[in-house]
Amino acid sequence: MTDAATPDKPARGLGGLAVYGERRTFVMLLLGFASGLPNLLIFDTLSAWLRDDGVSLEVIAFFGLATLTYALKFVWAPLLDRTNIPVLTKWLGHRRSWMLATQAVLILGLWLISGSDPRSALGMVALFAVIVGFFGATQDIAIDAWRIEAADDSRQGAMAAAYQLGWRVAQIVAGALPLILAQIYNWNFSYAVMAALMGFGVLGVLMAPREKKHIIRPIPVGDIPSRPAFEIVEWVVRLGLIAVAALIIGTGLTDRPDALLWAFGGVLGEPTRAMITAGLESSDTSGVLLQFAYVIGGFGLLAAACWPLPGMRTRPGAYLAGSFGEPLMDFLIRFGKLAVPILALICLYRLADFVLNIMNPFYQDLGFTKIEIAEVRKVFGVVATSLGVVAGGWMVARLGLIRTMVIGAFMSPISNLIFAWLATQGHDLTALFIAISIDNVATGIAGTALIAYMSSLTSIGFTATQYALFSSLYALPGKIIATQSGKIIEGSARWADSGGLPAAFKGLFTRLPDGSLVEGAAKSGVSVAGLGAGYFTFFLYSTVIGIFAILLAFYVAKRQPAVMAEQKAREEAAAAEAQPS
Repeated sequence: MTDAATPDKPARGLGGLAVYGERRTFVMLLLGFASGLPNLLIFDTLSAWLRDDGVSLEVIAFFGLATLTYALKFVWAPLLDRTNIPVLTKWLGHRRSWMLATQAVLILGLWLISGSDPRSALGMVALFAVIVGFFGATQDIAIDAWRIEAADDSRQGAMAAAYQLGWRVAQIVAGALPLILAQIYNWNFSYAVMAALMGFGVLGVLMAPREKKHIIRPIPVGDIPSRPAFEIVEWVVRLGLIAVAALIIGTGLTDRPDALLWAFGGVLGEPTRAMITAGLESSDTSGVLLQFAYVIGGFGLLAAACWPLPGMRTRPGAYLAGSFGEPLMDFLIRFGKLAVPILALICLYRLADFVLNIMNPFYQDLGFTKIEIAEVRKVFGVVATSLGVVAGGWMVARLGLIRTMVIGAFMSPISNLIFAWLATQGHDLTALFIAISIDNVATGIAGTALIAYMSSLTSIGFTATQYALFSSLYALPGKIIATQSGKIIEGSARWADSGGLPAAFKGLFTRLPDGSLVEGAAKSGVSVAGLGAGYFTFFLYSTVIGIFAILLAFYVAKRQPAVMAEQKAREEAAAAEAQPS
């Protein structure tokens, strides 16, 4: 976090492990739990309740839109940077007051869901789910801002690690405990217990030390004449455009036009609705390009909604330009020519991980049973990831932020090679343990390194807005490009069978255990060796695209210290000039 260029020096103590014994780290564990709990409850777990009550799969899928708020939280993040909560802010401080307020709404929302009956009040359940989704995302904004402002850069790794561990515990609890309670008692009691478990988040807020004093950066509007009637109309138009921009961006991010069609289906003709749906469902390159077009177009509309009116200064225009534009300009000014490479690094850092969205089908094609996959991936894999997360926090404290960021860039692409090796082993449980162990540890390190690095890029006053934007951007390219993973595998398999370049790998799959890749090859209409070559080619491809992040990491790491030193010198000079002579 930047507040006069916080020094990036290793923490002292037991080789960097001392940071895990600090009060802030334990608080972060509780807040991570409070962050992860509502996320799963409003769709994944709720869908099981809805199905039990006879709701159709089509309607259940629509409930997934409640989680869209997590991808769009940057839209209202400026509100948390610029708005105090009466009474609470004076008592708890800026960030903790927002955390406590959102948690109160989350507890109420989950309690209202627990008292509902989807069979007779499905619309109300949907409304409560959207409320929980919105305030869950808002809680995340406040938690991230507090985490960044409550610790220096050397401790951001441990804070990020604790957050992820708490989040993963919440995901296990929210995924298993409600089902058990629903089986023994009922779904209503189950969700009432989940509402009560949000009390751990409240405890975390009350235990949390105050962050650095929050400064709301002023937006000068005193010289702009007040036009109350005109401003009301302008606010309505601008906020309406922001809402439409959010729907468009969300459509591109999720590859689902449901929300957009729900909002504008009444004014769109059936041919237009069909064209939108068919375009996004397209499995070829045009589908990916359309997703990018939605995202870029949505951000363009968002910028237009916040842009001052040409030739006319207005208070709504000044407020929105300051709320959205100033955080971005602050980042661009602080990092100068390095700003674009840093943003590119954030977007590409986990790309090699995000394209691996076909792993369950891959394991099934190799012949592993669902129980074997669950035991290794969901149980042992969680332990391995947790070890990687803790290791990542230790590395930030011991080696420093920039070095850990560079090491983390290597983790994903290199660990993907282990899956190419696993493909050649077929149904071998020991090989599956080895592959998932290596990959999950690497994923934990890379994830912690990226969270800590993005945290260091923010500045006081704009923490919530800047981090929310970074966290939305980092997953964007991967989510969109990942839609092509299956096509690449099957295309490479057919190419191998026709004698193309991937055919060079077919010899690696001539001695697989019985049953490995047989059913998968039949489903895809290729030979067993061809499908193996397709998977092998895909994992090599996922490694190659990770090289771009590695190169960017070295480029940024070499130049960022000098940029930060220049920034610190400018800030010290400005502070010296401000001192009375």
